[in-house]
Amino acid sequence: MGAYFGVGSVVAADLVAPQRRASAIALMFTGLTLANVLGVPLGTWIGQSFGWRSTFWVVVAIGLVGLVGVLALVPRQPRPEGSLLRELGTFRQRGVWLALAMTVFGFAPVLAVITFVAPIMTGVGGFSPGAVPAVMALFGVGLVVGNLIGGKLADRAVMPSIYGSVGLLTLLAVVVALVSGNQPAFIVAITLFGVAAFATVPPLQTRVLDAAAGAPTLASAANIGAFNVGNAIGSFAAGLTIDAGLGYTAPAWTAAVLGAVGLLVAGMAGIQSRRLAPA
Repeated sequence: MGAYFGVGSVVAADLVAPQRRASAIALMFTGLTLANVLGVPLGTWIGQSFGWRSTFWVVVAIGLVGLVGVLALVPRQPRPEGSLLRELGTFRQRGVWLALAMTVFGFAPVLAVITFVAPIMTGVGGFSPGAVPAVMALFGVGLVVGNLIGGKLADRAVMPSIYGSVGLLTLLAVVVALVSGNQPAFIVAITLFGVAAFATVPPLQTRVLDAAAGAPTLASAANIGAFNVGNAIGSFAAGLTIDAGLGYTAPAWTAAVLGAVGLLVAGMAGIQSRRLAPA
């Protein structure tokens, strides 16, 4: 996944004008969000109806269609200049590490909440277990919408869009914690949380491409790994609060703390980029 989406981000950004790079990256990631919204329930239905092996065969078929589409429709890209050592050399830059850290802590709040959304809904909000998939579908719609909005905003200004999207995600984590006992308010809050969650993705991915302008491919793939590190940290930290007996709203408060750390790192990155900017 890291290699696929990392290279895909670079290819998407190279196919459009510089001022539309973030929107192109967002369009590519729309496939990921739609896969979550449509593919997960479809795969579950196929497995339940025709056996679990049938789901994997459908995945194989879809993968072949995707491969043919890439070969037929994606223009051939020139071979990148430089060697692997040059690509690795980009990690000597402090700005690249700050960009990766922004991704880790800017996205960690998402999994801190979503990993435990079922117990939050049933244990605090009084939802029935059957309501969880429907609410998660709304969250998935929020992901699609937020991804496209994030791309448009990042085309205008990358760092301000990071401040705004991570800040909104942090604020909405607090809102989710506060309204978890109110069903209508929780549904609205978790849907907006989904919007903010993927509004972070295009600017964070664009930022690492900017920071590693001389060797973007490896850094872009590493940033996909940073998203996954954020997923692991968010889920693990939220799980610790549950084990500590702090209640089912604790993951949302944990998400707010992680988001605040993400904003702090983003502020550090912004200061550094202004210092390095030509006078």
